[in-house]
Amino acid sequence: MKTSMFKKHPLMKNFDIFLPTPSNINSMWSFGSMLMLCLIIQIMTGLFLSMHYSAEITISFNSMSHIMRDVSNAWLIRVIHANGASMFLLLMYIHISRGLFFNSFMYKEVWFTGIMILFITMATAFLGYVLPWGQMSFWGAAVITNLVSAIPYVGEMMVQWLWGGFSVNNATLNRFFSLHFILPFVLIMLMIFHIVFLHETGSNNPIGSNSNVDKIPFHPFFTSKDLIGFTLLLFSLMMISTISPMMLNDPENFIPADPMVTPVHIQPEWYFLFAYAILRSIPNKLGGVIALVMSIMILMILPFTMNMNLQSLKFYPLSKFMLWIFFMNMILLTWIGANPVEDPFMMIGMILTINHFIYFLINPILIYLWDKYN
Repeated sequence: MKTSMFKKHPLMKNFDIFLPTPSNINSMWSFGSMLMLCLIIQIMTGLFLSMHYSAEITISFNSMSHIMRDVSNAWLIRVIHANGASMFLLLMYIHISRGLFFNSFMYKEVWFTGIMILFITMATAFLGYVLPWGQMSFWGAAVITNLVSAIPYVGEMMVQWLWGGFSVNNATLNRFFSLHFILPFVLIMLMIFHIVFLHETGSNNPIGSNSNVDKIPFHPFFTSKDLIGFTLLLFSLMMISTISPMMLNDPENFIPADPMVTPVHIQPEWYFLFAYAILRSIPNKLGGVIALVMSIMILMILPFTMNMNLQSLKFYPLSKFMLWIFFMNMILLTWIGANPVEDPFMMIGMILTINHFIYFLINPILIYLWDKYN
């Protein structure tokens, strides 16, 4: 009786743990809930770190050192927060890859909110990378924000607004800290919309068929599977944070920011390297910025271009092969982004950038031909 009343409550309409779910979904459908756990970890650790962080360019680097050395157990919170960002983006890339393979983009509202979440997450991660105010933080902020100046007519004005002046300075750091604090709560709102839309349309399944005749309650079968994912996530994050906490950090960022000394090779965190490689592969500055944005925005066209009879690439071998080529291309772009701006890396980067966009042109054609002649 109590369970029935609980399920009928208006607040639980779109968050029902007993929601009918396809019985054949596998562990690849657990990454959404793992991402939700990651966001909670990031918000909680970020709140504690903000209590000891000072957003002032003369002491921000020292405040990070103070957190790591003097505050009891804060070193663990800081490395969990830093490595948690990498874990968050990794899980998100896997989650999107699963959506590409099983054509989850057919649910337009779910897909569009997911892409918005990706954009806000990347922005939040970039803002957080600037806060330690090390060499790579400072120069990364200078290089990335200066890209906005490529926008015709209003670019220079927008850059000065971002900087809060005529260079990356104390106002820039304050603005970035405020935005880094606010955006995770925007992510929570978007995630709620994402879940609401998902529960309205229902989940897809590995074979892409209509599963209305074969659904089971989400709890307890899938909640127990998600708990296994939670355990693996927490175990992996704690192992990295305790055994090799700075494995993913750039050594240059352990040097205080110096506007007079430019690092030999300016590069972002690993999860931005594919976009950075695309950016620098275009000789024109505005063209590079457009290619950078479009490398992610192009995912928004998939619900309109990928018209197929079956909602799974398992039944489209040529398209499945092309998708694996696309994934390999993304990994190679990440590798190119970590290398210096010189030949042969520049030429390879241009070829991989062209391949990145060609996939979205060729795959719909392959699917159309496969459906037509099979």
